Amino acid sequence: MKEGIHPEYHEVVASCVCGSEVQLGSTTTTIRVEICSACHPFYTGQQKIVDTEGRVDRFMKRYRQDKKEAKTG
Repeated sequence: MKEGIHPEYHEVVASCVCGSEVQLGSTTTTIRVEICSACHPFYTGQQKIVDTEGRVDRFMKRYRQDKKEAKTG
């Protein structure tokens, strides 16, 4: 390996806006993130699930109606 061309790799503390800190290895001096696994809704169990059942039911109802018209027509 060539000398002097590789970045220096050292221990860094990555901090989140929620106050959580994790020690990592990096070539940068500081790491700041807006969201982490301690405050992300997916990991905390506060994720909202989008209900698309109404759209699917409406599509199926329309599909069944078109299918019935094709058989009778």
